[in-house]
Amino acid sequence: MDPIENNEDQTQITPQFQPRLDLSKVTQGVHMIKTELNKVIVGQRDLIDSLIIAILADGNCLIEGVPGIAKTLSAKLIARTMSVGFSRIQFTPDLMPSDILGTSVFNPKNTEFEFKSGPIFSNFILIDEINRAPAKTQSALFEVMAEKQITIDGTTYPMSPPFIVFATQNPIEQEGTYRLPEAQLDRFLFKINIDYPNLEDEITILNRHNERKGKDETAEVKAILNGQDIQSMQQIVQNVEVEKSIQEYIAKTVCQTRNHSMLYLGASPRASISILNASKAKAAMNGRDFVIPEDVKYVAPLALRHRVVVSPEKEMEGVTPDYIIKELIETIEVPR
Repeated sequence: MDPIENNEDQTQITPQFQPRLDLSKVTQGVHMIKTELNKVIVGQRDLIDSLIIAILADGNCLIEGVPGIAKTLSAKLIARTMSVGFSRIQFTPDLMPSDILGTSVFNPKNTEFEFKSGPIFSNFILIDEINRAPAKTQSALFEVMAEKQITIDGTTYPMSPPFIVFATQNPIEQEGTYRLPEAQLDRFLFKINIDYPNLEDEITILNRHNERKGKDETAEVKAILNGQDIQSMQQIVQNVEVEKSIQEYIAKTVCQTRNHSMLYLGASPRASISILNASKAKAAMNGRDFVIPEDVKYVAPLALRHRVVVSPEKEMEGVTPDYIIKELIETIEVPR
């Protein structure tokens, strides 16, 4: 048989696998967001990817890093790419729960109390220096971060979707700060740790700043998606396929944190759900309608590092949650 004809026949019988889901809206949306952010943000690719995954997975994000490395700027700009409500709250030691949630105010005209909503009533909430406020104020966020609603004076007020909280904190300064309660940390999908840019990125930052001649850098970023687009993308992500073997892999990873000799506190079932949802988002970002083990390995440290507590003796030895999580993941058999 002629080899050319054989190749033609082989081409005809090769099955063409089509994605079960149409992920074009997700991949195009992610590409547009990154294009807008790259106009201002230099480097920090993992930070941008993690923030986008959090949005697609409809989860809150805690961003930790030293001052001046674009924590607040990145969160603010990613919200700017979407024509939705945006609210920034600067946390301070004297901040009260009513300053965030709102309060009932007496109206003398009708002799009734009326609820005046606080800055939490928006779509994208940026909380700057979240660890500056005391526990009383932090506890006001528990309900809204977990259930996307607040209850005041017996009345429940739901948040308008999409509703996502981005919070920043500085790990270096300790004076005037408060440790976040474990119950609140568990309500963050991710904790993202970011570091200084490398030399090449630092030079690019200086060049861009010099070329702007004092112009507002944030004005370069335009809104390219709306709230309906975000909700549609989130719904597509929820339909990404996760095989039973991958689900078991996630469960084993989380359960191992509860039995690890170096950990005083393991991760909760909410951590398993967080890894599942984030893995779906990671897969969809890459144009796949199914989750693979590499997706789980990528998001697991982000979803676990703030949910586990290192035992005191190991913490004194300098052992970090990231080190334990990395070691733990390597010991679990990867599904084939």
